Amino acid sequence: MNNALLADYTREEVKAALDHIGDLKAPGPDGMLAIVFKRHWHFMGGEIVEEVLKVLHGGDFPEGSNNTIVVLIPEVKNPKRIKDLRPISLCNVLYKLVSKVIANRLKIILPEVISENRSAFVPGRLITDNVLIAYEVSHYLMNKRNGRNGVAAVKADMSKAYDRVEWTFLEAMLGKLGFSRRWIALVMKCVTTVRYQIKINGTLTHQFRPSRGLRQGDPISPYLFVICAEGLSALLRHTEEEGTLHGVKICPRAPCVSHLLFADDSMLLIRAQQ
Repeated sequence: MNNALLADYTREEVKAALDHIGDLKAPGPDGMLAIVFKRHWHFMGGEIVEEVLKVLHGGDFPEGSNNTIVVLIPEVKNPKRIKDLRPISLCNVLYKLVSKVIANRLKIILPEVISENRSAFVPGRLITDNVLIAYEVSHYLMNKRNGRNGVAAVKADMSKAYDRVEWTFLEAMLGKLGFSRRWIALVMKCVTTVRYQIKINGTLTHQFRPSRGLRQGDPISPYLFVICAEGLSALLRHTEEEGTLHGVKICPRAPCVSHLLFADDSMLLIRAQQ
């Protein structure tokens, strides 16, 4: 796993990362669109690749390249509270190239370290996989009439999930899952060197440094969140192995299901005696 992650990065990986960034994605603080890099790659590509590879091979980000503008997008028709707004991060293209290259390598090995209870953001799995399982379990619960024990299904939504990720926990999870210290240092460099400015009514606030959270708009964030959520899944599996938590079997030959993880929400399935 680590050999694949730590192999030397190449110019082709950087170019592939650029090709997967939308041409007109909202620009970061530098005001540059990805289409500018693509159209003028023939004469500016060499310098861009040099800077990106320098960061990927252990160097620091160029000054200001990891600065980010946060805009607040309404999640409801008439937002009145902070929780009605979704913070979207507008990152510079140079940073996105670094993050995208890392994400492209990371997602390949995710199926090796993420349990089958998680279906979203893992290559080879579809979020609809868990949706279908949840539907079958719900059908079983609705029609269950016999047996001494009942079954309870609890759906939990993680409010502001990305914003509440603790960096120390993320680093600990990466180590627990077997990632090398060099790889962890590279990932944490992307996460912890960010500087934010919030745009409110077209005006930018002063710049500040956060102490936790992942950016919605950062290519690597979904995969890092999946890694953090694996901690919850591991705790539930451990509790099930101890016999404290009992999952659900919808038929004798079916596997026992205690929890399902989707994007940023989950469903817990437990045996209920009262």
